[in-house]
Amino acid sequence: MPPTSLPRARTTVFAPRLAALLQDHLGQDVFRLEPDTIGVAGHEVADRILAARRATEVERPTFKPLHGRSISRTEASSVTRTVGNDVRAALAGPLPRDVDLSGSWPLTGHLFLRDLILGRDPRRLRMLMSRNLELTPKLTWSVIAVGAALPGWPRPGDHLTGLAGRAARAVGYQERRYAMGMYRRAAAPVCFTVSTLVANALWLGSPFDDAMPNRNIILESLRLLPPSWNILRNASPEYPAVDDRIGEGDDVLVLPLLSHRDPALWDEPGAFRPERWDALDPDTAPGYLPFGHSSERCWGRHMVMPLAELLLDLIRGSGLVVDPGQRTGKVPLLGLLGVEDVRLTKAA
Repeated sequence: MPPTSLPRARTTVFAPRLAALLQDHLGQDVFRLEPDTIGVAGHEVADRILAARRATEVERPTFKPLHGRSISRTEASSVTRTVGNDVRAALAGPLPRDVDLSGSWPLTGHLFLRDLILGRDPRRLRMLMSRNLELTPKLTWSVIAVGAALPGWPRPGDHLTGLAGRAARAVGYQERRYAMGMYRRAAAPVCFTVSTLVANALWLGSPFDDAMPNRNIILESLRLLPPSWNILRNASPEYPAVDDRIGEGDDVLVLPLLSHRDPALWDEPGAFRPERWDALDPDTAPGYLPFGHSSERCWGRHMVMPLAELLLDLIRGSGLVVDPGQRTGKVPLLGLLGVEDVRLTKAA
């Protein structure tokens, strides 16, 4: 249960598997996790692994095959640009006034971002942003199946976001079902990731020094609690050539959770020190992989930073603080790494 370095007596409790990784393998470079899985935390080996080949379609976190249909890189790039345009349009428009961001995070931040970016889209599309759909994929696909079958499918027009406009052009049940799946695949990770990242930052470091830039706060939060705590690469002939400890049938799990806390790479690796980013470049810092490797960066990273900075600006200017009575934050074992319930209240 690695604690934060804050004098505020907050303790971050990791799920048992995550805690075991930190306890047993911190500072190691290559190690066996399972009979058929190798863990990689050393930054030099990780660089070679991730540069050895591009991610396959089943290894890409957002654009894996959907309903058995492959998503080409061209289509994935087009969808990402569309969402990016929607985010820029939302940031350029007037922001909601007197918004109340108190309550449980990341849920509160998620709902705010959903309404900010997608607020004018039809309900059958916006409901795909519900965090409740994370409970089981069957629930998600049931909602999509119903939404694609209902009459009154949205028509293209300026009243829709670009992402909803893509969905509105779908004709026929199967295409509508696919379009709804793509809507969720593209939009939900943006709201999920940003709201989780901001919740993590608040937990790790709030209240912040007034002079500390939001950028530094976000980068340091991404270091200690990287949303993508692992990067999976399935067994491939390139990997035994990179390191002979990797067998021909071994899957490889690259672990930013560990490389981001490697004592060989970071001064006071367990401490929340956003000032360290005054002198570090996040694109070249060894072992720093919050948005993947330089050979294949996450396409959504340019949306994450401005949205996270916007939320931090609103919170820092509103007088909200982490509930002084909250002493423990739990980090469950999920695909998106984050503190599950950070309670924000007005400062006393």
